[in-house]
Amino acid sequence: MADTKERKLPAPSVSQETQAYWDAAAKGKLLVRKCTSCGQLHHYPRTICPFCFSDKTEWIEASGKGTIYSYSVMRRAPVPYAMAYVTLAEGPRMVTNIVDCDFDKLKCEQAVKVVFKPTDGGPPLPMFTPV
Repeated sequence: MADTKERKLPAPSVSQETQAYWDAAAKGKLLVRKCTSCGQLHHYPRTICPFCFSDKTEWIEASGKGTIYSYSVMRRAPVPYAMAYVTLAEGPRMVTNIVDCDFDKLKCEQAVKVVFKPTDGGPPLPMFTPV
């Protein structure tokens, strides 16, 4: 059953390397990095490509669509929550939370879309909800 209480989310640490990512999140956009040397997309948004180690990467806007790869529901927390790996439609997989749903109905390969949840004094965090 979905819990109506919201978890208080701490503000993420913003650096010069991730500033554009968090600025886009504040506008409701999810960004990933694309390597212009090998063509691979990656998330967490770092400037060095984890595939070929090139520093020739650029921001691209993701569709915000994906599927649940794996998940775990934390029921013993003060406010239960679901952690998950979501595979974005563009390919990269990211660690996130699944929100605004009945945790008992979640399943792997379920379609999800990005939503942005407010944090305590910082930019919103991208999370996902079933479609």
